[in-house]
Amino acid sequence: MAQKVKTAVFPVAGRGTRFLPATKASPKEMLPIVDKPLIQYAVEEAIAAGATKLVFVTGASKRAIEDHFDTDPELEEALTQSGKHELLASIQGIVPKGVSCIYIRQGEPLGLGHAVLCARPAVGNEPFFVHLADDLIAGDPGCLAQMADEYEQHGGSVIAVQTVPREDTSSYGIVAVDESDRNRITQIVEKPAPENAPSNSAVVGRYLLGPEIFDKLETTGRGAGGEIQLTDGIADLLKDSAVYAYSFTGVRYDCGSKLGYLQATVAFGLEHPDTGERFREHLKGLLTD
Repeated sequence: MAQKVKTAVFPVAGRGTRFLPATKASPKEMLPIVDKPLIQYAVEEAIAAGATKLVFVTGASKRAIEDHFDTDPELEEALTQSGKHELLASIQGIVPKGVSCIYIRQGEPLGLGHAVLCARPAVGNEPFFVHLADDLIAGDPGCLAQMADEYEQHGGSVIAVQTVPREDTSSYGIVAVDESDRNRITQIVEKPAPENAPSNSAVVGRYLLGPEIFDKLETTGRGAGGEIQLTDGIADLLKDSAVYAYSFTGVRYDCGSKLGYLQATVAFGLEHPDTGERFREHLKGLLTD
């Protein structure tokens, strides 16, 4: 039985330029889906999977993330005085007791692999999650919990994958697997052209990695886009460690794109206890006009 995963790493140093001007002064991870920012959904998924140490790899203009997960005595007192107890509970429960937050600055925007490497001092010699907040996955249990269960049963690093249209392979890391060996990854390529892709099984924003990935990232050169790619580090890891592709159960929304963000907002709005019924009627009205 593999050890339980207690640490989750959130690379949140990206600029989010696709959402400018909304992200000029506010991190893309703070974009709300109904009434919670993307990064809170990410944290809730990690905690539900057993994480008790949350490591945020941040960059310039990301202070809002730290503020969101910090306490705000003045706001709490104002909500208490006005009798808004449900709202008070909603902000007091953002980080449950027993869960710690660590913030590490990524000094240069050198890519996802570099961001993960920056977390090494906080992670130590243990397995850990990597969660990309702009990949919002609705599932029960959450995607990370599914991956943790897979890991605890069998060991080895686990990477979430999803089948994508072949014409879209140049937007993802793409894997080839040995289906006879629990979908053990035999090849991983960063953003290949469709004619060069080994499959149309794409890596999405969830990873469960062993600490040996750090040594690989230490020697990983710059790859696609001139950045240190996590995909390249994993490709090196394949040579001497088992890494498995995991097809999760759930619906993924690419909230790094405007269309995916709007789709997530609609889907979560329809399921929200405060807005769902009225929002559904509103949409019906729009469709019948």
